[in-house]
Amino acid sequence: MIDFSLSEEQRAIQSWVRTFVERELMPLENEALRREREGHPPGLTREESTRLRALARKSDFWGVATPEEYGGMGLDPISEALIEIELGRTFLTFKFGGEADNILYYANEAQKRTYLLPTIEGERKSCFAITEPGAGSDAKAIRTKAVREGDAWVINGEKTFITGGEEADFAMVFAVTDPEKGANGGVTCFLVDRDMGWTSEPIDTMGERRPAALIFQDVRVPHENILGEEGQGFALAMKWIGKGRYLLPARALGGCERLLDMGIEYAKTRETFGAPIADRQAIQWMIADSQTEIEALRLLVLHAAWQVSQGRDSRHAQSIAKLFGGVKANEIVDRVMQIHGGMGYTRELPIERFYRDLRLLRIFEGTDEIQRRTIARDLLKGHVKVGATLG
Repeated sequence: MIDFSLSEEQRAIQSWVRTFVERELMPLENEALRREREGHPPGLTREESTRLRALARKSDFWGVATPEEYGGMGLDPISEALIEIELGRTFLTFKFGGEADNILYYANEAQKRTYLLPTIEGERKSCFAITEPGAGSDAKAIRTKAVREGDAWVINGEKTFITGGEEADFAMVFAVTDPEKGANGGVTCFLVDRDMGWTSEPIDTMGERRPAALIFQDVRVPHENILGEEGQGFALAMKWIGKGRYLLPARALGGCERLLDMGIEYAKTRETFGAPIADRQAIQWMIADSQTEIEALRLLVLHAAWQVSQGRDSRHAQSIAKLFGGVKANEIVDRVMQIHGGMGYTRELPIERFYRDLRLLRIFEGTDEIQRRTIARDLLKGHVKVGATLG
């Protein structure tokens, strides 16, 4: 028997987050759009984000995926996905506080006190720095080097498109420490404080996210700041990248639900030639196709999350969910914009904003092409069998 129902706790979490989004986040959208039209940075202000996190914490909504031993909720992967779906119903990027990068849990006790615990509490901000101008999809091609000098390492190189790089006060930097071994034992992860000498430059994009370029010029880092083991940084990086790829299409799924609701409502009220456009077959097919794809994406996302919760290797399922989610989310937002006509193209409605933001899903944390390569490789090498989804 296959049971697709949510647990009582999961339904309660889903309901709470939806209420939070509708009451606290959506009312801020018009003001955020106005600020963006006037040339201000997109999204929530720092003050708004701080207030919202404090409000959520009062309801004990803090550290969604953080283990209970560190003061978090320790929720299961399916609950995490449900939360991302609900947060995706607004274009405003918001994360509940109390979180830290999963690889920071590999820190030793001293590093946990300096980096992990303050990050969970919101006192420090981190960024994951592996991508370089010549090493994006091919992470093994990184060229940033770290050379040992006594009890320190000297780092030189450049990272690019680093999420949170402009705000972070420390970075998890991946550098080549043994050129001969490269990714097979020659890459090390360092915890590098900003005051050790690295600088950042923001990169403007078509959406809300403003990644940064990080510059390292003779930055000295104590040997004790190696995260994990020397030479094992690439394996650590893959743990970060593969931790929750299904959460990206989960958030997109929430956006698609909101957009389709908007399209349905507009189709029922907008009239042409004496009848609502909802009566037109062309519009009905857009709505039907979008709903079908939304439900397919929901199953892909939750199946990948279920695999993670069962301790299974979920990389193949996550690649499928991300590929399908990226492609279909962009098709759905395009349809909804088409249903709205010229009004959908304006910046008065959130559709145009969703349009720009959802485009990123096909690029970051593994492009469509990388996902297709992964899926095909798994099948061709026999790691995954056709039709063996349920095991």
